[in-house]
Parts: sequence; structure tokens; C-alpha cells
Amino acid sequence: MPRFAFPIAGRIILQLGRDHRTMALIVLAPILVMTLIGLSFPDKSQFNYIAPALLATIALFFSFLITGVTFLRERSQGTLERLMASPVSRLDVVLGYLFGLFVFALLQTLIIFFFTIYVLNVTYRGDLWQILVFQLVVIMGSVNLGIFTSTFARNEFQVIQFIPIIILPQVFLGGILWPVEQMPKYLQYLSDILPLTYAVKGLRDIMLSGKGLLDVGVDLGVLVGFTILTSILAATTLRRGAN
Repeated sequence: MPRFAFPIAGRIILQLGRDHRTMALIVLAPILVMTLIGLSFPDKSQFNYIAPALLATIALFFSFLITGVTFLRERSQGTLERLMASPVSRLDVVLGYLFGLFVFALLQTLIIFFFTIYVLNVTYRGDLWQILVFQLVVIMGSVNLGIFTSTFARNEFQVIQFIPIIILPQVFLGGILWPVEQMPKYLQYLSDILPLTYAVKGLRDIMLSGKGLLDVGVDLGVLVGFTILTSILAATTLRRGAN
């Protein structure tokens, strides 16, 4: 384990934790969104069916947003550039940012999940710990995607513009609104390369059908592969992001 990764992660956690306004938004924004979505479904059974897909989508969206904006702020303040000029390895930097930002993405995901289950009374059949493990893999990939993507942006506005390019197509093609099998064949091929497709399918299988992690091994494996791939891409483009 690189020895400087945890000190870098600790600095990021401390810095974001002191920003009370950001922390309030991290806690309240997903609760507000999930409440509005939950109240908009008059039929409880419909909400139970769509909830797993929403949990995967919101975890992906907020993890990507938090990571992209925070990482960009590190660049604009020159912190990343100073780190890259120091003897700290590139792996230390990538893992440090991954661990630090992962904590807040995890916090937000847990708030959304438990609020949905215990306040909005969504029922599920699978084991709770298996659902959470699956969600952990989803947000790890999302954090890496946010780090990788933000290296191509010069300001917060450009990070926000990546949302309709990267997140929205996954919402429409990932099987959230309608089954992938009902789409035209060429869109099904496109859906097959999107991580949210596997996140939605795997989480639905666990929560609605009571399957275990071994049963959704293909979906989980694809998401783990996506996490590894985005980690490599983030490390590769890190020097560019520091400029």
C-alpha cells in the first residue's frame, strides 16, 4: 500500500468536513430528491420496483458530481500540482483522492439507502449486507469516473456539462425507464457497454428477486472491471489534470 495515500485522503476528508454548507448539501440534496420521487408514485408496488434502479442511479450521479467538482477545485487551487511536483507517487495521489472522496460518496449513498428503506418503506428481499457491498462497487467506479472526467474540465461549469454527456445516456439506456430488451438492437449494444446497465440489473436481482452476490457475479464482475479501468485511466491522465 502506498504510504502517502491515507494522509492525502485524510486531508481531503478534513477539508470537506469543515465545509458545513457542502456537508449540508451532501446530506439534504439526495433526501429531497428521493422524497419527491417517492411521493410522485401513487402505486407503492411501482415504487418498490423502480427503487433499486433509482438507488443505483442516484449513487452514480451524486458520487460523480461530488468527485468531479472537488477534484477540479483541488486543481484550481494548485493543490494537485504541488502534490505532483513532490516525491509522492502517482499511485499515492490516485488512491488518496479515491479514498478521501469515497468516504463522502459512501456517506451519501448510505443516507439515500436507509432513507429509502426505512422512511419511504421500500421493501426488499435480498440480504442487506449484499446490497451494500454491491453499492460500494458502484460508487467506487463512479468516484474514479469523476476523477478521470474532471481532468478534461477547466471549471465547474464544464464539469456540470459532462452530466448530460455521461450520466443522462445511461439513465435512458440502462434499463431504468423501460427494459433494455425492448430497445432497438443498436441501442442494446450501446447499453451493454454502460456500467449503470449492470448496476441496475444486479441491484434489481438482489433487492427484488432475493439473489446473492454470486448470482449476480457477471454484473458485479463488469462493475469491478469498470472500476479498475477508470482507476488506470485516472492515473494515466493525472499529470494532464495537474497542468
